[in-house]
Amino acid sequence: MSKRLRNAESCADCGVPEPRWASVNRGVLICDECCSVHRSLGRHSSQVRHLTHSLWPPTQLQMVQTLYNNGANSIWEHSLLDPASVVMSGKRKASPQDKLHPNKSEFIRAKYQMLAFVHRMPCRDDDSSTAKDLSKQLHSSVRAANLETCLRLLSLGAQANFFHPEKGNTPLHVAAKAGQVSQAELLAVYGADPGALDSNGKTPIDYAREAGHYDMADRLVEVQYELTDRLAFYLCGRKPDHKSGEHFVVPQMADSSPDLTELAKAAKRKLQSLSNHLFEELAMDVYDEVDRRETDAVWLATQNHSTLVTETTLVPFLPVNPEYSSTRNQGRQKLARFNAHEFATLVIDILSDAKRRQQGNSVCSPKDNVELILKGVAVRHSSDYDSVASDEDTDQELPSSKGDRTKSLDSDLSDGPITMHEYMEVKNALSASEAKIQQLLKANDNLNDELRLMQKKTSKLEKQSSVPESDYDNAFNDSEMEDSGFARRGRLRSGGWLGEGSSIPELDDLEMEADPTLPSTEDVIRKTEQITKNIQELLRAAQDNKHNSFLPCSERIHVAVTEMAALFPKKPRSETVRGSLRLLTASACRLQSECRKAVPLDGCSGPDMQLVTQQVIQCAYDIAKAAKQLVTITTKENTN
Repeated sequence: MSKRLRNAESCADCGVPEPRWASVNRGVLICDECCSVHRSLGRHSSQVRHLTHSLWPPTQLQMVQTLYNNGANSIWEHSLLDPASVVMSGKRKASPQDKLHPNKSEFIRAKYQMLAFVHRMPCRDDDSSTAKDLSKQLHSSVRAANLETCLRLLSLGAQANFFHPEKGNTPLHVAAKAGQVSQAELLAVYGADPGALDSNGKTPIDYAREAGHYDMADRLVEVQYELTDRLAFYLCGRKPDHKSGEHFVVPQMADSSPDLTELAKAAKRKLQSLSNHLFEELAMDVYDEVDRRETDAVWLATQNHSTLVTETTLVPFLPVNPEYSSTRNQGRQKLARFNAHEFATLVIDILSDAKRRQQGNSVCSPKDNVELILKGVAVRHSSDYDSVASDEDTDQELPSSKGDRTKSLDSDLSDGPITMHEYMEVKNALSASEAKIQQLLKANDNLNDELRLMQKKTSKLEKQSSVPESDYDNAFNDSEMEDSGFARRGRLRSGGWLGEGSSIPELDDLEMEADPTLPSTEDVIRKTEQITKNIQELLRAAQDNKHNSFLPCSERIHVAVTEMAALFPKKPRSETVRGSLRLLTASACRLQSECRKAVPLDGCSGPDMQLVTQQVIQCAYDIAKAAKQLVTITTKENTN
């Protein structure tokens, strides 16, 4: 990128000249301050890279530069382009003079996390039909060079891996055949699979080669192995030579002792026992952690340490991804506790097992294509990351002390440093325990039915004095919320909505048969608006760091959720309604518990407010999601 061209550029979020960072999936260039906010959003919202200090595939950098020059920022600021709309809404774009917190950060979160300024499609009853139509438009658009059109479609919900039922292929097949390199780069950023087969059994790589686009075919192979390539490069600074048929580089630790080797063997056995789905999840989580650590290193190397690098601009662990379960988010954040040696061991085992699974081997892969990691690798990374993981020097911990650690789930999520062995045990235990949870849920439902029948006969006189909110309060115990993430997930799934965890006196007079009558759409929308208003107050308090407001806001949300749940029959016929009500009420209970953590206790050290805030936002997201589902369901049912 030429110096002259870069001098004419400005930050897409605040207008500061000469931005040094890029958001790859948004197609914009951003300044250092705005980049610090982008990093806190997580890679699922914004994938950031430094323009000169990060390693870029040339065609990917060209794709981002083309999007920026062609006005991709207008996609994310569509409603702000209309002056009348700005005046009516009272919202404006951030300026260079604005403070980072709360002005710039609030604007950036609204722009990219909430998509508050994106052009909205007209509402339709069937969201899946809308996504299908958008995906078909994307399929047709990638054969041409108009990148911003495809980015706009992706921003509205088009699927990069959409398989066209009539054409029998995906958008990446079309782009590869047409030689549209930048379109292929954009699709890859949004998750397109270069190894996907079309109806003729061919991949996009095959079509690129057949059409004579050999450089593009080579690049698509790199995209196919991007995860393992980046993990290998992180450890040893080398990627495999795909052109020669070498697709994996599996480094080894140069200073492995016999004790550590035995520990590594035990961990490998647990890793190999994971299903392909769980293994892929773990590999993607480790990839995100590698990205966080590498970006941290670039960040620290490029900042003015006297002015910009503060606690508010660092990202000490992976941000919460609302699409993932609480258990997975907690496991992802625990990766930051791994010191350089432990994390390198985990990465090596993932590379080794990825190669084994790719080749279909049933035993550990051979030691070909192996490079030794220099003994200085731990020194190279530990200065940057050990302070993030913990204050303890885990490298000095004796092997015997590791063997003495308890193997319970509580130890996996304790405040001490976590090892790879412990982390893998949690992953494996989660998969094995799902069936048990389902059995317990069924048994619990049967017991609840019997209990309610007994209560109807023996508790008639106590009905008027009971309080409906007690069902929510009893769904969670405050002290229990400090347990492991796995136990928390179990409670979330077993905690029923109104009437399922314990008796609701006002509803016990009803017959036990399923009541098919749903509330009116107007009533549900009115309650949803109240919930949304309270959630917005909570999010504003989070953005302004007003942690003392968390608990009052959560109580107002709890009341609104209780009133909304009371609109619905005790036993709706629709499993979707029951599931949405369970999510709504359980999330409201958990929100209260998380908000109570924001209140400091006398004589106790303060909580990690960044983690508490992320958990609060996650709960609020779940509540909003459940409320939206209930509105959609009642609207559809009442119009039939």
